[in-house]
Amino acid sequence: MTTPRDRARARTMDEITRIGREHLALHGAAALSLRAVARDLGVVSSAVYRYVRSRDELLTLLLVQGYDELGDAVDAAVAAVPARRHRERFFALGRAVRSWALTEPATYALLFGGPVPGYAAPGEQTTAPGTRVPRLMLEIAAAAHAVGELDLPQVGRIGKPLATGLDGIRSQFEIDLPDAVLVRGVTVWSSLFGAVGFEVFGQYGPDRLGDPEALFEHHLAALAGVLGLAG
Repeated sequence: MTTPRDRARARTMDEITRIGREHLALHGAAALSLRAVARDLGVVSSAVYRYVRSRDELLTLLLVQGYDELGDAVDAAVAAVPARRHRERFFALGRAVRSWALTEPATYALLFGGPVPGYAAPGEQTTAPGTRVPRLMLEIAAAAHAVGELDLPQVGRIGKPLATGLDGIRSQFEIDLPDAVLVRGVTVWSSLFGAVGFEVFGQYGPDRLGDPEALFEHHLAALAGVLGLAG
């Protein structure tokens, strides 16, 4: 049972993270300051420290919040597609990533842009939410593989160090896929977010190649093929 004090604390935390995200958009993650957040909240800085102990803790809160928002958006988009339509589910995943990123570019930059000087994200808090999208992507591939609808790719020799890394993915995600599929899956994961990042960060130039949405659809079709989800 929540108490009035609990609800008041939750409201204050919501305000702190809301202001923190506004500052991300205005000044970037490197310039994030608890003193500035306190000023906009209308309290002395010592009051904010009762809720968030440091800039790094606030960055972690914003990271987890961003990862969860992205994960929720992707989950909802994929869930709207029938389970046996594996390729369509992959397309829904990719489109949801792009849509969320274009709506929340500053938070996307925090999640997938350059590192923030002096900050190291704590894995115990950020790894699980931060890997929700690739986990779901591999689950789509595994579902297709289970019913014989995944084209198994041919890849070159996989050395022991890489095989060990792939075992880590298999164990972490509790997913049974051949090494070749996991290699392609990691390739698709990085390529998907790279394509989205190019658009979010303006790498296509001021005219955005005329029709960035159409270009992204071509990216998704190519990546679906790489993953083994044939058209």
